[in-house]
Parts: sequence; C-alpha cells; structure tokens
Amino acid sequence: MVRDLAAIAPALLRNLCSVAAPPGCAVCGDAARSGAPACSSCVRALEIARPILIEPGPAGIAWAVSAAPFEGTARDLVHALKFGRRLSAARVAAAAIARVTVPRLRDLTVDASPRGAALVPVPADPLRWRWRGFDPAEELALALARELKMPLRRCLRRRAGPRQVGRSRAARRGSPPVVDARGSVPACAVLVDDVWTTGATLIASAMALRTAGARQVAAVAIAHAGRPCRTARRDLRFPENPT
Repeated sequence: MVRDLAAIAPALLRNLCSVAAPPGCAVCGDAARSGAPACSSCVRALEIARPILIEPGPAGIAWAVSAAPFEGTARDLVHALKFGRRLSAARVAAAAIARVTVPRLRDLTVDASPRGAALVPVPADPLRWRWRGFDPAEELALALARELKMPLRRCLRRRAGPRQVGRSRAARRGSPPVVDARGSVPACAVLVDDVWTTGATLIASAMALRTAGARQVAAVAIAHAGRPCRTARRDLRFPENPT
C-alpha cells in the first residue's frame, strides 16, 4: 500500500496544483494552450511513445493494442485520470489510443462486414466506482467513442471483489474478477481500459461478451504494464494519417 502511494504521489501533487491554478495540462499540470487538455510536451511524448500490439491477445481476445508502455508520460496520464480525477485526461488518452487503433479496427469484422462494432468499457469494481464517483474506463470509452465516431455499449457489470492494484500476478490470475453481461452485446466488441497487466480483467470481460453472443472481441488501453513476451508482443509504428 505504501509503495502504491509513493508511486502515485507525484502525479497527485501535480494535479492538485493544477486544480488550484487552472488551466493546466491534464497530465503534468503545467500551463497548456487555452482550450487544450494537455501541454505540447506531454502530447509530443505520447506521440513518440512505442505503441504495443499483442496478437493474439489474452484468452478470448483477438488483439490488444496499447498506446504506450506503462512508464513516463503514459503512466502519469493513467494516474491523472484514475487517481487525480482529471477527467479531461480522458480526451488526451483517447487521442493517443485512436492514433494507433484505427488500422486495427479495419480488420475487426463479422462475415467481412463491420456491422455491430462498438466500444465496451471494462467495468469497474462497484465499491471503487462509489469511492471515486466515476469509472476511468468509462470516461475513456466515452472520449474514444467521440474520437473514433463509434457507438458505445455499457453492457458489462463487475461483481464486488478484491482490488487488482497491488496484487501479485499469481493472485490476479488465480482469483480474477467476475464480470457479467447485461442485455444485448455487440457482435464486434472493443474492450476499453486504462491500463492492463496480466489481462485477468480483460479475459473475464471477453468471456462474458462471448458467452452473451459476441463474435469477435478486441481490446485497447492507454498502457500495458505486463512483462515482454517474445512471441506475442510487438512494438508498432503506425502512420499518423493511415489510408
């Protein structure tokens, strides 16, 4: 717990300062151009970060794309949204994710047709949602839906259970969260989360979607904090304006 607090303290302090003296960058708290959610330095750092593709993704997931490794500016961005409660950080993250996701979305089809594709936020633990007053993954999915002009489906619910943050890899895999689908689910689902490590929550979400009738499931996130995998993990360099 002390280690977790020490890791997020710098981001929390910067965000408290930016609240006291707005407007500021949603990531670092420094001055930002009027109307912009982030300063040029943070935007540039995200643009040159190494996006990561894992294909196939965790069990039940065709592919998983992250805008960056969980380090530096990407880590600060996750902390700003998740712990600093800077909801404008979702816009910054959505732009970074969209830039590396568009080429993959073209391949997400059912029977050679993109019909039914929708973004699905990975559900938060109900107790954490009540404590925060918002769901970081849902805020991110809302911003990404606007960025990509894709529909959003809130069709997953997570049962109360142990927190994933701070748990070992073995504990996460041995006792994954329980996720249920509510109502109809999209034929093609793109799970949206802020950061993923072992993929336990993504797997539980994908299983719920597929059980409810989803044909294809993919996943996107701001950052990936997992250990490198020689056979599945690839750093990507996508063109800024894919054709």
